[in-house]
Amino acid sequence: MAETSKADGGRLTTHVLDTATGRPAAGLSIALYRLDGAARTPLKTVVTNADGRCDAPLLAGADFRTGEYELVFAAGDYLRGQGTKLPAPAFLDSVPIRFGMAEPVHYHVPLLISPYGYSTYRGS
Repeated sequence: MAETSKADGGRLTTHVLDTATGRPAAGLSIALYRLDGAARTPLKTVVTNADGRCDAPLLAGADFRTGEYELVFAAGDYLRGQGTKLPAPAFLDSVPIRFGMAEPVHYHVPLLISPYGYSTYRGS
């Protein structure tokens, strides 16, 4: 897999909105992995702030590299923490999103979540 690094260009950000309540998903845990063929390397775990965002980019500067990645959102833990009654097992517990970053620019990968559905897109 080809990869590049650019100390001043690329960055990766995310945010999470709870579409069932119409509010940012504060306190939701997100794990970031780098994918290389069958290998899945953990890079970091963060928790969203009151605005449903991370306090800093997930990757930026010298840490940013093009390639394939996965974000895993702990949606079930977040929803249970909000008092949402979920069946066992929950319909959505961990929400993985796999994506590629082909050039050193800003990639924003938001998540819109509810107990029974989610969506994502490449944001700005």
